Amino acid sequence: MDSVLIDEARTPLIISGPADTASDLYYELNPLISNLVKRQKSIVNRYLKEAEEMLKSGNTEEAGKRLLQAEKGDPKNKRLLKLKEDPENIRLIQKTEFLYNQTKSISEIEEDLYYIIEEKGHTVTLTERGRAALSPSNPEKLILQDFTDKLAEIEKSNLPKEELLRKKAEIEEEYLQMSEKLHIINQLLRAYTLYEIDVDYVIQNGKVVIVDEFTGRLMPGRRYGEGLHQAIEAKEGVSIQRDTQTLATITIQNYFRLYDKLAGMTGTADTEAEEFAKIYNLDVVVIPTNKPVIRKDYPDRIYRTSKEKWKAIADEIEECHKKGQPVLVGTISVEKSELLSKVLKKRGIKHEVLNAKYHEKEAQIIAKAGEKGAVTIATNMAGRGTDIKLGEGVRELGGLHIIGTERHEARRIDNQLRGRSGRQGDPGSSRFYLSLEDDLMRLFGSDKISGLMLKMGMEEGQNIDSPLVTKAISSAQKRVENRNFEIRKQLLEYDNVMNDQRNYIYSKRREFLDDEKMEEKILDTIDELIDLKFEEMEVSKSSIAPESAYAIFEWFYDIINNRSSIELSTDKNWSKTELREALINAAKDAYKDKVLELGDDIAPQVSRIIALQSIDKRWKDHLYEMDGLREGISYQAYAQKDPLIEYKFQAFKLFQELIKNINTEIVKNIFRVHIVPTTKQRNIWQINKVQHEEFNQFGEPVSAKRSKSKLLKNPHEEGMVKVRNQVIAEKKIGRNDPCWCGSGKKYKYCHGRKQ
Repeated sequence: MDSVLIDEARTPLIISGPADTASDLYYELNPLISNLVKRQKSIVNRYLKEAEEMLKSGNTEEAGKRLLQAEKGDPKNKRLLKLKEDPENIRLIQKTEFLYNQTKSISEIEEDLYYIIEEKGHTVTLTERGRAALSPSNPEKLILQDFTDKLAEIEKSNLPKEELLRKKAEIEEEYLQMSEKLHIINQLLRAYTLYEIDVDYVIQNGKVVIVDEFTGRLMPGRRYGEGLHQAIEAKEGVSIQRDTQTLATITIQNYFRLYDKLAGMTGTADTEAEEFAKIYNLDVVVIPTNKPVIRKDYPDRIYRTSKEKWKAIADEIEECHKKGQPVLVGTISVEKSELLSKVLKKRGIKHEVLNAKYHEKEAQIIAKAGEKGAVTIATNMAGRGTDIKLGEGVRELGGLHIIGTERHEARRIDNQLRGRSGRQGDPGSSRFYLSLEDDLMRLFGSDKISGLMLKMGMEEGQNIDSPLVTKAISSAQKRVENRNFEIRKQLLEYDNVMNDQRNYIYSKRREFLDDEKMEEKILDTIDELIDLKFEEMEVSKSSIAPESAYAIFEWFYDIINNRSSIELSTDKNWSKTELREALINAAKDAYKDKVLELGDDIAPQVSRIIALQSIDKRWKDHLYEMDGLREGISYQAYAQKDPLIEYKFQAFKLFQELIKNINTEIVKNIFRVHIVPTTKQRNIWQINKVQHEEFNQFGEPVSAKRSKSKLLKNPHEEGMVKVRNQVIAEKKIGRNDPCWCGSGKKYKYCHGRKQ
């Protein structure tokens, strides 16, 4: 339960489909980014070599600068981690960073690097030197300029209208292309520096498959968003799948809030009781175990380096194996499980490996994990919901022994691993091994702990077995849990804005799914449009001047595509109520004419399909705009504004525009559909087959020629709806354009005269 409601709640549920266009920039930019990463690693290695020499000569000030540059340029560099085994060097890095931040000269540290890595925030930022390396002739090209100034300059010019529009379109297109390029550069940098194979993902059958960080299981079918998955595919040299676009999204929190009743059972909810209460309004009740837990949980053992830690783990496994006690070893990644497997193979210790690569053997491996002499190395796959039965004679040996090779970000996951042993009153034991090079220690707890280790005068191979250090580690985990809670809370606050919009759109969509009372629904839609138009033109309640009425009539005629049969007077002053009533009556008459033209049976179906198509298309575009808004809203904090309040304000404006566009598109398309008689009647089964094939190709490139030839009579027409006859939604036809019927006459002398 907590795995879903807590762990997975940091990322929203997303249904995505293929984007309209596929980008070749991943192929184009990948070699440049790969080369840039290699150059940065070379620079960092040179800095670390210089730092070592400076430390020997006693030049700690310059050594601190070089170490800080290495920390920002490649925080997982093995040479850097080796130097950070000495707590004095950690303190030197922190002191140097504090001094540079205090004097506001941190840019001096960053200017020699190509990019800056921020592990805690999971971000990578391209520096000026990085831009120069990627675009030597013009580094400024890789800075996203504010194009509104350029548009303002063009507006002031005396260019002809067509030239003005062309220039503005060119500037907007240039801005969009540069924005896309910078985004892909950033995602490629993240793929190379923050995401590791066999840790965050694996390659299977030529595809990148994500590994769940909480359960250790593969997540086929899931993809990283915003082009990150494509960037990883480019990095690994596998086929790059087409870009995806969000079609629907909701957070885990808001999804489960849709249920009237919510309950569940888990062994590790107590540490997250506060979040369950605040987010889901759920109380956590602790139920006593069926039998007392007699498992022995030994204090953590902490080493300075990973090398020392792995040696100690192998020693303990070997010791348990010799006396026949089964051992379950929990690792945090596929990579670490395979690393330990190699160590045990060298020692000749027979063992089984259970990770995302061998998930099909899970049941078989778990069935034997409690037998005498068994050694099982597993990722988090074996840490949740796994019941390991003890073999004959194992209880006398102390039961199943659990070894944790690293602390996780959440205490719950550690508790889940421990809980595989000592079940139903069985004997058992557990111990965790850590080093200062572990991610948790390095990012959130190593400063305080390394100070304690320095005071204790630790030497190579020596470990700390202290409750004080164990408490410090628990504090580090709590800090990470609080940080993750804030991430989930913030995600929910932003999604609450979207949730209101989502509920409105989905309710509107549900209304149009039913063909009944379709006329009423269309008139309600027109009514909403009239309200928006009145608001836009600031129409007064008492009297509307003839010129304002004329502008409203022109807009209305364009909406309903009917001027000849409906006449509204512009020679008098209208009141707001009178004008609304006149427009609604005119719309009723126009819709009745359209129903007569299409037929009583077909008209509601056509209206329904047009409405659903308009809602879906516009909602999808709106989600894309909201993603962009969410991505950049944090910069409002630099202007001393609350990003969340600004987000609500901007989102409301976008939503108003969305409703206006949906309603306009629905009404315009309904009043522009015409029945085109077909010369050849097709069997209904053939029609269904064609539609089924089109649906099956969702997600793959579809030939425009093929799809349009089947669906449209005229390739320039905007869209279509297929019911018993072909129904085509046309663009607005000008009075002097050729008539749509193919007679060769001008529209005003043919069907235009009839209408």
